[in-house]
Amino acid sequence: MNPVGLISMQYARPFTAEHFPLFSKMKSLGYDFVELLVPEPGELDPRETAKALKDAGLDVVLAARVNLQRNLSSAEPDAWQGGVDYLRYAVDCAAEMGAPIVGGPLTGNPLVFAGRPPAPVAEDERLARKDRCVRGLQAAGTHAAGSGVTLAVEPLNRFESDVLCTTQQAIELLDAVDHGSVQLMLDTFHMAMEEASIAEAILLGGARIAHFQANENHRGFPGTGSVDWVSVCRALHAVGYRGPVSLEPFRRNDDRFGVPFAHWRAPHEDESERLAASARFIKSHIALTEFRR
Repeated sequence: MNPVGLISMQYARPFTAEHFPLFSKMKSLGYDFVELLVPEPGELDPRETAKALKDAGLDVVLAARVNLQRNLSSAEPDAWQGGVDYLRYAVDCAAEMGAPIVGGPLTGNPLVFAGRPPAPVAEDERLARKDRCVRGLQAAGTHAAGSGVTLAVEPLNRFESDVLCTTQQAIELLDAVDHGSVQLMLDTFHMAMEEASIAEAILLGGARIAHFQANENHRGFPGTGSVDWVSVCRALHAVGYRGPVSLEPFRRNDDRFGVPFAHWRAPHEDESERLAASARFIKSHIALTEFRR
């Protein structure tokens, strides 16, 4: 069965050494791995983190954090090089921690979290952005291959990216990159907004899917939204996906007027029971949909 994991910022952001006891807690709730944000310098010692993970019996994957200063899409040479250097750094962190995957919006050009509105671009700039992303991912992919790490490129919704939003766009990019260490990451939260059919998009991604995030359309706990988990899991079985499935149910129960959902908020209550139920929910769907009659 696919390993099921939990994003570290379910509990804390930044996630530091003081939070290592949470690894055992995640394991006790039924999770097989943790998805850690790539630590900024000084946040975590990769080797200490690897030991803490091993002691808890927990595996790990990493999630990249891009910004406008590390941006493969950028026409600014320093920002583009910063994007390449950051992915190399992320790969090095992954190798030290024992993480096989670094996933996320590796192409850069963030919108909402960078406070930048989308803007139309001329055709030559659109093609130039693609070329810059291709060259950057090829360079980072070569570095990743040397460490046995896979880079998984994630399409985001239109409010968070203006360069890569759909599985079809990602396939076009990966075809151009043509590197075995650069593959695909899909997130049902983004897919619920941008794909005509989540299941059909999974079938399109096929064998290129290296990491999968199983999130509700509103980022709540699985089973509380509108995602059709039976069709999602059947599609994952159809393409033979056996990789990690991580959960990010970090929308809190706070619907007060004017509270921005786009901003991460720390938990205000113990969510253990719902987190354990979420792991069981996804694992049961993965198990039961394998035996389709």
